[in-house]
Amino acid sequence: MADRQQFFDYINSGYKTKGEAITLGAAMLDGETVTNALVKVPLKTMNRHGLIAGATGTGKTKTLQVLAENLSEKGVPVLLMDMKGDLSGIAEPSPGHPKIDERHAAIGIPFTAKKFPVEILTLSEQDGIRLRATVSEFGPVLISRILGVSETQAGIISILFKYCDDNKLPLLDLKDFKKIIQYSTEEGKEEIAREYGRISPASSGAILRKIVELEQQGGDLFFGEKSFDTDDLLRVDKNGMGYINIVRLTDIQDRPKLFSTFMLCLLAEIYSTFPEQGDSGRPELVIFIDEAHLIFKEASDALLDQIESIVKLIRSKGVGLYFVTQNPTDVPDAVLSQLGLKVQHALRAFTAKDRKAIKLTAENYPLSDYYKTDQILTSLGTGEALVSALNEKGIPTPLAATMMRAPMSRMDVLENDELESLVKESDLVKKYNEELDRESAYELLEKKIEVANKEEAKAKAAKEQEETKRSSSRRSTSSRRRSSKSSLEKVLTSPTVIRSVLGILTKMIR
Repeated sequence: MADRQQFFDYINSGYKTKGEAITLGAAMLDGETVTNALVKVPLKTMNRHGLIAGATGTGKTKTLQVLAENLSEKGVPVLLMDMKGDLSGIAEPSPGHPKIDERHAAIGIPFTAKKFPVEILTLSEQDGIRLRATVSEFGPVLISRILGVSETQAGIISILFKYCDDNKLPLLDLKDFKKIIQYSTEEGKEEIAREYGRISPASSGAILRKIVELEQQGGDLFFGEKSFDTDDLLRVDKNGMGYINIVRLTDIQDRPKLFSTFMLCLLAEIYSTFPEQGDSGRPELVIFIDEAHLIFKEASDALLDQIESIVKLIRSKGVGLYFVTQNPTDVPDAVLSQLGLKVQHALRAFTAKDRKAIKLTAENYPLSDYYKTDQILTSLGTGEALVSALNEKGIPTPLAATMMRAPMSRMDVLENDELESLVKESDLVKKYNEELDRESAYELLEKKIEVANKEEAKAKAAKEQEETKRSSSRRSTSSRRRSSKSSLEKVLTSPTVIRSVLGILTKMIR
């Protein structure tokens, strides 16, 4: 059995902080919690990204809740992707429980029930603040990567965006986008070919099919106005607590394309609008992505590359990304390599594949004299986790099997009436839930086509009128000619003329 005092000193030395920090719990040795051997994460390293992983029912969501609460308490806004719908309870204080008191006594920190400022957001028609973005805000590159089109088709999309910019045709929703694609190979094909080059109907048809696929996953609800301003994610309440913005995603679990589209748009917008911050004393925003594998599921290689690039770069904007998933292998290696905090709850080994995954997971953690990582990964209880973080100098902390603290807020969902009341009280609902459908590419192109059709009809009518005049003129001339010929014939063939001619001929013969 390892020396308990030596272990206590080892943990306290490894997790010592000078600035603000978040306490996750207390380290465990030989299955027992070592009181006051506190495992802490420096606040200044929370923009270094992280992973919360573990099998179903091991406590991942509660760990996410603990981190979100503590960040909010320190004035850092949070954005949560709530895939299962069980995080809305953060808006109400915990009712408490003797087991919670017992857990906190073992850890060595007091338990305080508390509620936190919450905003409920939605991508669909559920109650909440509507999240939208316009097609123009995505731009041709992101749209092409989301749709997974070929290089040639991506070039066509760039041409159409340029045409719309040059002709002041706003691309707001997918209806606008589909209309310009149809226009490029029908009414406007000659105009676009003259200025930008010919567009193949086969390529435009392929792009349209991709857009329809996105629509079927709910993209028509996401694209449009009013666009969500990412600065509204950075609000703090009158008590200086950061808002916890919860995106309800319970109805889009079977629509991974929409989820990855939203996440890519959000990260790209944050990266382009937030100022450079570098390594300051605290993050500007921390984003938790529950069921993170849905971002990467069915994503094209181009889309994955874009996500990986943003993950690498967004840290400098003071934004931390935390992926919550069942197995670390759900997240690409290029993303895992960027993570600073890892909270690994228990994994279950039922198959040879599971055992292989556990072995690979264990190899990603620092070596420890106190733990056999691959063994402890399968023996952790609910609410226990292996923790590896970064200290204030960016050096990995000692590996610690940790008894995690309990959330200060409710660990269940709000009732429907509580949720409705929370949404109605929000100032942002009034700002974003009014649907706008201002004049955009669809309406402007419809007008353009209508004007062109009217001009074409007018020209056709004028041409027909001219043809009618010409035809009438020809008939009149022919009639006059026939009339003139007929009079001459009547004169020449009259009996008087004939008798006169015959009389002259008779005299000449005589």
